[in-house]
Amino acid sequence: MNKTIRAAMGATALCALAGTALAQDSVTLTIATVNNGDMIRMQSLSDEFTAQHPGIKLEWVTLEENVLRQRVTTDVATSGASHDAQYDVVTVGTYEVPIWAGQGWLVPLNDLPAEYDVDDLLPAIRNGLTIDGELFAAPFYGESSMVMYRKDLMEKAGLEMPDAPSWDLIKQAAAAMTDKDNEVYGICLRGKAGWGENVAFLSAMANSYGARWFDENWTPQFDSEPWRNTLTDYLDLVTNYGPPGAASNGFNENLALFQQGKCGMWIDATVAASFVTNPDESTVADQVGFALAPDNGLGKRGNWLWAWTLGIPAGSQHVDAAKQFVAWATSKEYTALIAENEGWANVPPGTRKSLYDNPEYQKVPFAKMTLESIMAADPINPTVDPVPYTGVQFVAIPEFQGIGTLVGQQFSAALAGQVSAEQALQNAQQLTTREMTRAGYFK
Repeated sequence: MNKTIRAAMGATALCALAGTALAQDSVTLTIATVNNGDMIRMQSLSDEFTAQHPGIKLEWVTLEENVLRQRVTTDVATSGASHDAQYDVVTVGTYEVPIWAGQGWLVPLNDLPAEYDVDDLLPAIRNGLTIDGELFAAPFYGESSMVMYRKDLMEKAGLEMPDAPSWDLIKQAAAAMTDKDNEVYGICLRGKAGWGENVAFLSAMANSYGARWFDENWTPQFDSEPWRNTLTDYLDLVTNYGPPGAASNGFNENLALFQQGKCGMWIDATVAASFVTNPDESTVADQVGFALAPDNGLGKRGNWLWAWTLGIPAGSQHVDAAKQFVAWATSKEYTALIAENEGWANVPPGTRKSLYDNPEYQKVPFAKMTLESIMAADPINPTVDPVPYTGVQFVAIPEFQGIGTLVGQQFSAALAGQVSAEQALQNAQQLTTREMTRAGYFK
């Protein structure tokens, strides 16, 4: 990177915390992170941090998402009073942060330097990481979901995609763009079972249909008309206009299909935008358009909300040094570092208002729609009718990870033709009622 940016970063008040570390013996921070591209890039640039903080060394533990979640959860749950935490900084998602904070497993981040500018964080992202006015994790990148579509196929079908489409238009467009003889499918949606795979998509879709996981008394709602409409329409879309074997397709599989030109539309994570518009990776890079996730006119769209964040386990013995790293890795200066080295399209998206005010970033074709998609999601009030939980594509309770996976298996089985939609919903109702009873939510 050039000397001017390095000097500016070195002078920033984010280094104000460094004095404590420099006055002490060198400390080593152990950082547990997920093995996605953004996090690997952060690791490759971490020499910039250690150059500014010579009293701090970094040790990286990079893991696949499911393994990371298991190891980190075990560590933070058993550290503190019983033993020191194995990790000093952990990559944690929006689902875990409020649960872990409520258990006292994370260190609050209320004393980051003024120049970190907490107020610059997008409210939708910040609110999901804040409990009783305290910030418990700093967002590295944020995402929602949106419609990614082939502009050439829409034009060929004689249709126009608005910025805010309805589900009815999505159904019409999926039918019009499907050409199975040439392996072009009108729509690609997640079918792979899992609380972070098909359940994430279907929960967000269900919100827009007026469905909810639980009523205000924590009674499961899969036997409701809105859930029947949600699952029926989803199955009709994917069965009639989706690719074969869709019950096995998750984010990565649908990304590959879209890049190969086999999907007319794909409704999925906004972070996919940089991959589908990269001409080195996508055969349709110059034909991709973007729109908000669909709605049904009920006041809620099918936009979800997620962030990968950096948190500090309460059992860490190097909290001050860990705060310095978290502040650096999620700062405006880090964004400038990525832009300088990788280009604006590759900066971590979805966390700061200032990024979307930047004229250079506004030139990125998906920047505006990503921001609008994030702002369309409301984790505090995710559904049409009142609910006792927060979270858009998940329910922020500890039991949801297990329950969501069980329900996802039922929905995937329905897509594979192994059970009917009605049977899948009936099974989901019974399974969820059983698990919530065991957990003590009701008798």
